[in-house]
Formats: sequence, structure tokens, C-alpha cells
Amino acid sequence: MLKRVFMAADPGRARLRFAARAVLGIGLAVLVCGLAGHSLAGAVTGGLAALLALFTVTDATVSGQALTTALLPVVGLPVLAAAAELHDHPVARDLVLLAVVGAGVYARRWGPRGHSLGVFAFMTFFVAQFLHATTDRLPELYAAVLLSVLTAAAVRFGLWCYERRLPPAPVPAPPAGTGLARATTRQAVQAMAGAGFALVVGQLISGQRWYWAVGATWWIFVNTTSRGETLVRGFRRVLGTVIGIGLGLLVALPLHGAAAPTAALLAVCAFGIFYTAAVSYTWMMLWVTLLAELLYGLLGVLNPGLLALRFAETGVGAVGAVLAVLFVLPITTHAVTDAWIQRALRCVHACTAEAAARLAGAPGADPAGRVTELEQLLGRVRLSVAPLVHPLNPMPDRKRRARRVLALLDDCAREIRGLVTVAADPEASHDARLTAACRRVEAAVALTDGTDFPVADRPLAEEPALAHLHGLERALAELAAPLRTPTGSPLVGA
Repeated sequence: MLKRVFMAADPGRARLRFAARAVLGIGLAVLVCGLAGHSLAGAVTGGLAALLALFTVTDATVSGQALTTALLPVVGLPVLAAAAELHDHPVARDLVLLAVVGAGVYARRWGPRGHSLGVFAFMTFFVAQFLHATTDRLPELYAAVLLSVLTAAAVRFGLWCYERRLPPAPVPAPPAGTGLARATTRQAVQAMAGAGFALVVGQLISGQRWYWAVGATWWIFVNTTSRGETLVRGFRRVLGTVIGIGLGLLVALPLHGAAAPTAALLAVCAFGIFYTAAVSYTWMMLWVTLLAELLYGLLGVLNPGLLALRFAETGVGAVGAVLAVLFVLPITTHAVTDAWIQRALRCVHACTAEAAARLAGAPGADPAGRVTELEQLLGRVRLSVAPLVHPLNPMPDRKRRARRVLALLDDCAREIRGLVTVAADPEASHDARLTAACRRVEAAVALTDGTDFPVADRPLAEEPALAHLHGLERALAELAAPLRTPTGSPLVGA
């Protein structure tokens, strides 16, 4: 896990810039709130609003990101008002919270924008519970949210918009095999069921900090689709929380809320959240837990008992999520994984066709965008297969096959990247053998559906484009064995 975090590739230093900009944006948002005369609660609200604005907005284009950011207060402020109005009406408050949970998950059917708005709505309600917000504090909290989102937007789209120099990152829609509408509906029901369990049991444990349990359930459901993904994410959340609590005992507790060192550590935590999010959910949760502990230190309520309560409520939330995905309209890992793999294989074929057309001199043929899409799809495949390759998976045969599939898909991606590099060379000439090789790649993709196809012998010496095409053909042919598995022993059976 340590190696994955600190040795993971960071092309173009994207994660480093992402994290550094977050620290700058959040820090400026808190500073603006302070200059506006807001209380500590207002500054905390503003800082968290800026964090969410910089973290959750993931539209493919800069203009799309700007629009989603502008819409955050539109959904957040009414939820904040509802949470404050219902502060002294626990039954109504709980029902509204469950509705927010369901609506937030259901909104994923509208892609990255729906996801971002759903997360912001839920976290606005969560922050209201965290600060025990009442109606008399609404004007200040409204102003804090608006000022902070505006400040975060100024940093992201004005001061440091490095995305403008990058091509739009494609965001692959879930494949038709899983059915986006059906999946989001099922997950919304699951999330409400899990949150309901967490809410009831969490309140039995603590009438003051019950929302931690609901928050744990919510975040376990974020960016997951299948039963297996959710189980793995729940385990990682608990593990990250445990490590974070241990670190809090050593770091946050001795500070007793001292302003200067706490502020410095909060900046470190914000950087850690953004830098590690893409490579390790466990490490991200470690930083989130430490950040929460530092905030409680600033509010003057941090003690060992509170840390123990944090662990208990997180465990309750994880149990709620697990029970929901196991027994409420479960979405199997096998169905989700198969759909993403087939989508990736179709993209492999499309990349090959575009590269061959480019080599043949076809106007407008550009495989570079397809390569980026393939990388995104392979990321989704890795996420969906994660339950199988997890160290605690008790099925070694399926784990072995899953690792083989991932390795061969990585081989496909490597050959595609090489082919696209060759195609980008303006002096690369058309070879009549490319057409035949591309047809064989297309046929090799069909291997995964059960079609037998002989793989041509690879010449000892061949042009680079043909070498990559033959390598791609062989990788696809070898994929047939782990993917064409009898139904009684699927690649992913969880």
C-alpha cells in the first residue's frame, strides 16, 4: 500500500498539481471567510465547501466543470436550510436525510455533474449536523458557502487552470450491459437502506455523533457499482479510519486545538486527501479522519472517547453498506466486470481501426482520443475487478484468472500506445499488410465471445506498426482462456 501511494506514476504531475491547487483554494477560501468576519463555524463550513468544489467536480471539459461548480450552491443551500430548520425535529430530519441520500445516489444517472451535485447536497446536510447548525446561523453559513465556492472557482478556473492546456478527458458512460438507469435506481435503494440502518444503530450508540455512521455508509457507496466493489471499499474505509484514529492519538490530541500547528496540519491533510485519492482509498480515508480530528480539536471537543466513538460509528456505517449490497437488489460483480471488459475490448478495436486509417492517410483519423478513452475504461475494469485480486479474497483460482486478465489488458494498452505513436509519425508509410492485420485484430476481439480463430505466426522482423498489431492480436487471443469461462465458474462470481 505504501509503495502504491508513493511510487505510483503521476504523468504530467497531475496529482501533485491537483493537490497543491486544492491546498491553495481551500486556504484562500478560509482566509476570505475570516476577512469577512465569520466565526470558526463559518470558516469550517467555507473550507469544507471549497474542498468539495475542488474535489468532486469531474466534468470532462473546463466549461462543464465551471457550470457544475456554479450549480453547487443551488443544490447545497436549500439542503442546508432544511437541515437547520429540522434541527429540533429529529424524525423529520432523519427522513429528509434519507431522501437526500437516495436522491444523491440516483443523480448519478446524469453523469459526473449529477454525481457532484449529489455529493455536495449530502455533505451540506452532513456539515449542518457536524456544526449543529440552527436557523439563526443560516445567513453566516450561506455567505460562507457562497464566498468559498466563488474563491475555489477563481483558483480553479482563473489562477491555476492547468486543465486548459490538456485535451478533454473522456468520461466513459457505464456500458449498456449494466443499464445506467437500473443501476442507479438499485444503488439509490441500497444506499437508503444502508443509511437507514446506520442512522438507527448510530443513534443508539450516540445521540450526538450518529451522522458519522450515515456518512460512512454514504462514502462507501460513492464511485462503486457492484456488490464486490462496495465490500472492498467498506473494508478500506474502516482500515483507513483505524489508522487515522491511531495517528490522531499521536498528533491531533496533543495539540489541544492550538491554532497555528493545527492549521498547518489541516493543509497537510487536504494535500494528502487530494494526492492519494486516485491511488489508495485507505490512505485518503486516513487523511480524512485526521482532518476531522483536527477540526474537532479546533472546536474544543476532541478526546480519546470521541475517537473511539468515531471508530464505532464508522464500523456501523460499513456494516450498513455491506448488508444493503448483499440483500437489497444486489448488483453482481461478474455482470459489471464483464460489461466493462467488453467495452474496453471494443475500444481496442476502435483504436486499431483509427490508427490504421491514420497510417493509410485517411483525413481526420486521430487515434489519440481513443487511447485516452481506453485508459479510462481500463481504470474502470481495475476498479470492478478489485474484489477478486484483493488479498482477502478466498478464491485463488478466480484471483489468478483476474490478474491474468488485467495483465493481458495492460499488454493490449501498451501495444495500442505503441501503434498510435507509430501512426503519429508523419513519415510512416502505408503498408498493405496493415489492413489484413487490423482485420485479424477485429477477429481476435471476437475470441472473447467464443469464436475460435487461429493466430498468425509473427515474423521475426517486421515494421513497427505490424509488430504492435501482431502483439495486440496475440494478447487478445490469450484473453480468450480466462474470459471464456464456464458459467459455473465465472471470472467474478461475487
